[in-house]
Amino acid sequence: MSYCVKCGHELTEKENGIDGMVPYCLNCQEFRFPMFNSAVSALVLNPKKDKILLIQQYGHKDNILIAGYVTKGENAKQALFREVKEETGLTISSYEFNDNEYYARTNTYINNYVVVVEDELFHCNEEVDYAKWYDLKDAMNIIKPDSLAQELLRRYLYKREHNLVFTR
Repeated sequence: MSYCVKCGHELTEKENGIDGMVPYCLNCQEFRFPMFNSAVSALVLNPKKDKILLIQQYGHKDNILIAGYVTKGENAKQALFREVKEETGLTISSYEFNDNEYYARTNTYINNYVVVVEDELFHCNEEVDYAKWYDLKDAMNIIKPDSLAQELLRRYLYKREHNLVFTR
């Protein structure tokens, strides 16, 4: 962030106690902490937790996770349930936090969850070009390589392998 979001003046750096150097507007005489988008993504598992639903969107052939932005007035849980329902028609029966990551390309802080849905019968909306259930054991080879989605799946599978995930 180079300019004040309130007045448009160029920001400088100023010491702010334990926060260290923080962008500061000399005109407004206020600190301007970094702003970013907030989103959720989901590893969608079937009721038996042995398959994952991966999607393709916007003409791309890469298999990715269901994801979307948290909208104004929403919390992460509401966004998670809404995104899964909107994109696939599926209803979440249980969920747990998996991990989070800042994604610089879109200036977005993403909270990732593992969700279990009530059944495997999905129907995609216009945002999703293609969706398919894949065996969880094969998913690392099917999901978009070298992507944040693959990394979040890898973290979940590691936790699962080492019995570090909750079972509901």
